[in-house]
Amino acid sequence: MALARSRSRRRRTSLPRWRSRVRQFAVTLVFVAVGSGLWYAQEQEYRDQLSWMGVPAWESPTPLSVHRVLRNDGFLVGWSDVRVNPLWVSYLLHEVEDPRAGPRSEFRQDWRTLWPIGADSYFGSGYDRGHLAPNYAIAAVHGRRAQEQSFLMSNISPQRPDLNRRLWQRLEEVVIDHFVPRFGVVQVITGPIFPERFLDNVTNRVGLVEVPEAFFKIVVVPAETPRALAFIMPQEVRGDEPLDDYLVSIDEVEARTGLNFFPRLPEAVAEALEGEVVAEGWALEEVARLPSRY
Repeated sequence: MALARSRSRRRRTSLPRWRSRVRQFAVTLVFVAVGSGLWYAQEQEYRDQLSWMGVPAWESPTPLSVHRVLRNDGFLVGWSDVRVNPLWVSYLLHEVEDPRAGPRSEFRQDWRTLWPIGADSYFGSGYDRGHLAPNYAIAAVHGRRAQEQSFLMSNISPQRPDLNRRLWQRLEEVVIDHFVPRFGVVQVITGPIFPERFLDNVTNRVGLVEVPEAFFKIVVVPAETPRALAFIMPQEVRGDEPLDDYLVSIDEVEARTGLNFFPRLPEAVAEALEGEVVAEGWALEEVARLPSRY
């Protein structure tokens, strides 16, 4: 009889403990759900600030298109641990009263990438460490911390010296020094282009980093009736070519990369913006032959 009463007391005391654990678990789940929701909302808001009509998305996702969005001050990076490259970089530039940049920072590894790509990973390869979000423009618009983050190796891709130091640099300079003052605000999306067949390029690497065959840059003036210019520049250039030699349609860039750059853009607007090369209104002819700094 005494044994039965003892078992009954144990059951009565264990039941409240079980209920207490369930309540604690439920409260934890609520906090996790609320915290995740707040993080997602803040992350989405930040992405929207740095992208026009959504971050780039894939037309037909494949294992090669798997990437993570790395958030930085002033720019977003679509990082691929397969190609060990940024597949796209998106940033917004606007006019500032006194544009200036601090001294160049040191290149450094980004702890968020799967593979250890260090500042010395390109040494002896014949390739430069090519910025995609440009040092000067990011510094001038988004500040010193953003400038330092532009030297993370997750923002870097292998570029031939004549491309990186001359032709690509000239285009970056035209965007910040001429297009931004002309239009007030521009959205820029830039990135590498790889050969169509992955197996054709799988061993063409600087250490772990796959070497692109070309690079694209899309410059958009966000407006009710937007306008855009797109460029594709191959690795093998002299560097002194006119910029307008490399004008292409956004449709061509999308065909070469598999990306949809403005997934929220209404279809009719997208067809008009992306299907043709329209250089009128940019005054590109005035700056297409400006010399490089080097």
